[in-house]
Amino acid sequence: MSTPAALSGGTGLFSGITRLCKGLAVVLISAHILLHLFPSAVAYLALIPARTIPFAWNLITAGYVEQSVYGVVISTLGLLFIGKLLEPIWGPREFLKFIFVVNFLTSVCLFITAIALYYITRQETYLYIPLSGFHGVISGFLVGIKQIIPDQELPFLKIKTKWLPSIAVLLCIAISLWTLEAAAYLPTIVSGTYISWIYLRYWQTKPETKLRGDPSEDFAFSTFFPEFLRPVIDPIASIFHRMLCGRSDASNDAQGYGLGNEPLPGSDSIEASRRRERGARALEERLAVERLAAARTAGESQRDAAENV
Repeated sequence: MSTPAALSGGTGLFSGITRLCKGLAVVLISAHILLHLFPSAVAYLALIPARTIPFAWNLITAGYVEQSVYGVVISTLGLLFIGKLLEPIWGPREFLKFIFVVNFLTSVCLFITAIALYYITRQETYLYIPLSGFHGVISGFLVGIKQIIPDQELPFLKIKTKWLPSIAVLLCIAISLWTLEAAAYLPTIVSGTYISWIYLRYWQTKPETKLRGDPSEDFAFSTFFPEFLRPVIDPIASIFHRMLCGRSDASNDAQGYGLGNEPLPGSDSIEASRRRERGARALEERLAVERLAAARTAGESQRDAAENV
């Protein structure tokens, strides 16, 4: 299978961006410009834990506000180029739902973390520092890429996309040891990665099967870690699995996903294979359309040049 255009940096790199992604990019850029023109607006749009109780809307607005130029550039590019891979596969409604849920729950995690750090350290800085940014969702997009095309290799780097979320978290942790600015991004990236995995693993509804989540072994929590750590991670993850999806498993079984108390043989791997096939097929179709459009444009240009001569 060929590498998709968005990953290979080929003809379709700047084409095929959806209207929804463009609209969300406008929101991110507009919010940053608003903060630049009116710096006091950060107190009303960003998440400030000490003011969250009266300003509860901050749990929603904070995720769409980038306070730095670097942040808005990275978030906008990530939204446009990763979003154009995920939205055609998930659909606009599910894509928007994913962004809203991950953004909101990431903000909730940041609020709880800040309050906990305050009670542990008694430093009021954690209560009044403005927290915001779209990078939690960008981290979640990487988890979506891991789920859909896990074995696709990035050009030049020869790294499979299934390792992108883990690499992003590790890089942020490493950089945080050297700069405080990077440390401010770490809770958001870690929370966004974990929340997005929970959503895709247990909550996302598949229209074709009416089932929730992705129970395949290839998308288990331990797959974010190297193989030698998985025997340690799996027992711990199984505890949270029973807490989070005990009811979901019963619901899936009731809808025919299982047979009695046992899952259908191979059902996890079959569903995972179908998902990868759908993702690969959608990417290949998009690549073919982009190539056809480029060839047609080149042909028209040559014809116009011949007519001018």
